[in-house]
Amino acid sequence: MGNESAEMRDLIAGYRRFRDREWESERSRWATLNQGQQPRIMVIACSDSRVDPSHIFDVNPGEIFVVRNVAALVPPFEETPGHHGVSAALEFAVQFLRVKQIVVLGHGMCGGCKAALTQSMQGMQPGRGGFVADWISLLDAARDKIASEHGTTGREAERAMEMESVKVSLANLRTFPCVATKEARGDLTLTGAFFAISDGVLHILDEADGAFYPGA
Repeated sequence: MGNESAEMRDLIAGYRRFRDREWESERSRWATLNQGQQPRIMVIACSDSRVDPSHIFDVNPGEIFVVRNVAALVPPFEETPGHHGVSAALEFAVQFLRVKQIVVLGHGMCGGCKAALTQSMQGMQPGRGGFVADWISLLDAARDKIASEHGTTGREAERAMEMESVKVSLANLRTFPCVATKEARGDLTLTGAFFAISDGVLHILDEADGAFYPGA
């Protein structure tokens, strides 16, 4: 030890604060978590460092099962070979943890959604933007719709793309048989949400009319 980067030293300092404060003051809660996890909610969110679901929803460890990736995307169900990280996490949450609620959390100023809208990463090689380009191609059909209505530049178009991406992920969630079956039975609820970084307001999707409304 002793040759850590400044960034790693910051993390270790944060860990020490955690051990001195939260760990000591919440020992009974951590003792319970040591026996296993029983979250009732799964949140699919963006990897963006500004959008931490635990902070936005003010929850404690063990309360939500979180999956984060570029643009909070869910791919459609498929059985082809490959490393299906989001699908594996979804399967685990729904089939083994038996969560009751899934929230797809989009957000304002999303770089992934902006790249999907402008197609600025198309043609890039893997390791130089190609992985991102391939991933956000999940939004190609939605992008065409938004581009025809709002163009491909400006905050109005970007916000429309960000909200549309939530709808894409919800639709893809419903292609998973385990999700569709449990939702039909009333054992699972899907909700779309959008967090506006500019003003800190959480919006909830009303799937009846396709609009997002500020949460209570």
